[in-house]
Amino acid sequence: MSAQKQLVERYFEGFRRGDHTMILACLNDDVIWDLPGFRHLAGKAAFDGEIENPDFTGRPTLTIDRLVEEAGTVVAIGSGEATQSGGAVFRFAYCDVFTFDGELIGRVESYLVPLA
Repeated sequence: MSAQKQLVERYFEGFRRGDHTMILACLNDDVIWDLPGFRHLAGKAAFDGEIENPDFTGRPTLTIDRLVEEAGTVVAIGSGEATQSGGAVFRFAYCDVFTFDGELIGRVESYLVPLA
């Protein structure tokens, strides 16, 4: 597995653990996180503020089905679930596109589709 794919795996493990330090260590200082239709975040501080959403409790379950890599970009496709504050379980499919700037992630584009 390439170093870039390993870093993406580490990034996801950070979310599974709720480990902000682990996640932020994967990112450049001026990282961009685009969540189309939801948010556009710039910089580690903004990224850090979105890692844990107050609408949810506990840690998400995230499964990576496939990692595809080409020319400084890794695409992660998978599914997950998280418990909403009211107790309902939110299930989703995702596609995250990671663009590298040097050895770290410089941009994340997150596409999420709710599942029944």
